[in-house]
Amino acid sequence: MKKKARVVVGLSGGVDSSVAAHLLIEQGYEVIGMFMKNWHDESVTISNECPWMEDSTDAMLVAEKLGIPFQAIDLSEDYQERIVDYMFSEYEAGRTPNPDILCNREIKFDIFLKAAQKLKADFVATGHYCQKGEIEVNGKTVYQLLAGADPNKDQSYFLCQLAQDQLAKALFPIGHLQKSEVRKIAKDLDLITAEKKDSQGLCFIGKVRLPEFLQQQLKPKKGKIIQIPAELKVLERFKVPTDLEYEDFSESELIQLSHPIHYQQNQGKVVGEHNGAHYFTVGQRKGLNVGGTGKPLFVIATDTKENIIYTGLGEDHPGLLRNALFVKNDQIHWIREDLKLTTGQKASYYARIRYRQPLSPVQLIQRENGLYVIFEEAQKGIASGQFVAWYAQNECIGSGTIF
Repeated sequence: MKKKARVVVGLSGGVDSSVAAHLLIEQGYEVIGMFMKNWHDESVTISNECPWMEDSTDAMLVAEKLGIPFQAIDLSEDYQERIVDYMFSEYEAGRTPNPDILCNREIKFDIFLKAAQKLKADFVATGHYCQKGEIEVNGKTVYQLLAGADPNKDQSYFLCQLAQDQLAKALFPIGHLQKSEVRKIAKDLDLITAEKKDSQGLCFIGKVRLPEFLQQQLKPKKGKIIQIPAELKVLERFKVPTDLEYEDFSESELIQLSHPIHYQQNQGKVVGEHNGAHYFTVGQRKGLNVGGTGKPLFVIATDTKENIIYTGLGEDHPGLLRNALFVKNDQIHWIREDLKLTTGQKASYYARIRYRQPLSPVQLIQRENGLYVIFEEAQKGIASGQFVAWYAQNECIGSGTIF
């Protein structure tokens, strides 16, 4: 009799991972439920609830109901080192990290995967809304990261930093379902998580207020809010031709298009005061507390060294819009290594810089110093430290950290 493949499913205490575990049992796998404790500081949570304890209990009750073994694993030390410390240093440098993407790459599909392999697991599974494909390229198996079937819940962007060896061991049991179908399955099974709301906030930290979280290490300090006029000469960038496919850009044009603009204090007027430039990100409008401007003010740049926030009036301010971005060579990640560009090569894809953002047509241009991503339509609020992910139809091909 053939031995069942063993899967460790990351039970988060939510409905998605609960149904993922059930579907795996139905498919004939030997399933073990494991809860990851990644956070232990309740001082910055929004409510008085202890989110990880509540989630851990729900995960245990789901495992009991499904009749599978269950254990909790404390990964808070690794999480602190790989995610939290990284977040602090990025915000301090005036960049905008995405902890969810890092959490998947560094925790769920690395530390957690290794813990599962100690239990002799063949695979790990999560409740992500994405799908896995498998094709053969030059006689070699290549794994594909595909969008989830529910367009409103597709989470492939959050997994855009996964590598082939991680995808090889990953299963996404609910990726082919709509959220409503997942809820119905949970209800039919009478699972405690059936009606539970989706978790908000940082990956595995729970309901956390970001400013209070950052204030643990990044202390408040008063600084100027400067408004940059839309007419400022430096804001003029050359227009991107409509026919992207055949346009040859010079290096200086690419740099002008893709690099963030650095402003000077004397280029605008002081309109207010803030509590720390490191708490703000490009594209942000909330929390500035500047009145009497008519249109809303948006952050167009931050200078954490001088502790200054530069703002622009209205969402069509040219400082808020960019047609291109740049990814340094050591920050480029190809899920599909067989499609990796070499110096001088170009490729047409679709890309997004945020979760749930509609995909936009782009041209990727690989140069000696890195990868330029040219958008057909100007993008709002491109921030250094964010991830750009590029797609061919519904397949995520690669990603990179924005310079």
